[in-house]
Parts: sequence; C-alpha cells; structure tokens
Amino acid sequence: MSDKKKVYVETTVVSDATALPARDIVQLGRQTVTREWWATDMS
Repeated sequence: MSDKKKVYVETTVVSDATALPARDIVQLGRQTVTREWWATDMS
C-alpha cells in the first residue's frame, strides 16, 4: 500500500468556475452558482 493520499476533484466545478459564460441558460445558471459559491465559500 502506498502512503500517498489521493484527492478526487470534481472537474465540473473547476470548469464552471473558469469557463467563458455559456449561451445555454441552464449551463449559465450552473456557472453563476458555482462562481458565487467559489467566491464566498472558498475564500
């Protein structure tokens, strides 16, 4: 067994936080919620 720790990163969170604004209204909503969460909870 390895002593290295593994971390799972949900890539959609990073993608939604960094992508250009989507044209699709549902995706744009996800991006907006993700960016707001990132700005408040991750700071």
